[in-house]
Amino acid sequence: MKNRTNDSFSPLTLTLFALVTAATLIFCVCLGSVRIPLGDTVTVLWRALRGQELPDSSAVPIILNVRLPRVLCVMLTGASLALCGASMQGLLKNSLADGSTLGVSTGASLGAALAIAFGITLPQIPFAGTMVMAILFAFLSLMVILTLAYRLDYSLSTNTIILLGVIFSMFVSSILSLVITFASDKVKNIVFWTMGSLSGSSYANALVLLAVLMICSLVLLGLSRELNAFAIGEDNARHVGVNVRRTKLVVLITVSVLIGVCVSIGGSIGFVGLVTPHMVRLITGPNHKRLLPACMFGGATFLMLCDLAARMLLSPLELPIGVVTSLIGAVVFVFIYARARQGREI
Repeated sequence: MKNRTNDSFSPLTLTLFALVTAATLIFCVCLGSVRIPLGDTVTVLWRALRGQELPDSSAVPIILNVRLPRVLCVMLTGASLALCGASMQGLLKNSLADGSTLGVSTGASLGAALAIAFGITLPQIPFAGTMVMAILFAFLSLMVILTLAYRLDYSLSTNTIILLGVIFSMFVSSILSLVITFASDKVKNIVFWTMGSLSGSSYANALVLLAVLMICSLVLLGLSRELNAFAIGEDNARHVGVNVRRTKLVVLITVSVLIGVCVSIGGSIGFVGLVTPHMVRLITGPNHKRLLPACMFGGATFLMLCDLAARMLLSPLELPIGVVTSLIGAVVFVFIYARARQGREI
């Protein structure tokens, strides 16, 4: 089964992915510290969607003001991180790659932490300061890594980029530790944020995530053929007419923007972009035209379930979602690694 596209995958399968994601969204809105019947939840959502009069129920503000914006942000963040991971694994031809491989996630985390520590905001848009700083530092991280890689290796080989990304991540992590050390009264907020959390998310956050995801997904889905060519090696990609350096730059920049926005809103959430593509690839096969859209639905579903677990496991206390994804991701990753060692497809 190595490197063979799964012929059983069809538009119907993608539709099933979408239906599972939609069902998970409704399921996650129903459950929490206060459980709301499925029928009531569907009624409220349907009437709100159609602009009709809402029922006179105490569940309405819980559904529309608290849970729905949060679940929407979780869904869009999961889709974004999984898309980034699948794109990076295809580009770098490395099953251990995801958006954080470049150090972009760590750089974005540093920018957002600085915004929290120094109270950097933009007028009338409370979360914009954190977002701008995260995206800015994600770009700066990318520029530093690509500049160093270009100096060391003009061809921008994947091994050089990954090695520099790991080194850069370690360096930025040490700076982040210094920021936390001197942040005084903001330490608790920064530490909780670095573990990943989407509590308190708003519809404004969801709109930003949706807009950025739509733009970036169009770019990455448009490069599916090029990513398929990378799967058989950079030399072969050149031989079939792919502009290797341009494709690398476009993918890396697009991933940086998407990760920067996700980090600014939800903090550092690991393993989604690493594990989800492996699991989805078992269903779709390696063809990126099928893998990338399926990963978006798979990542959305995975992160919504993790967020539900974070809310429910120790209720009324809430775990950081990054802790849950790391616990689950570590177990799944061991399974993936074991399959790889046995020479089977992952």
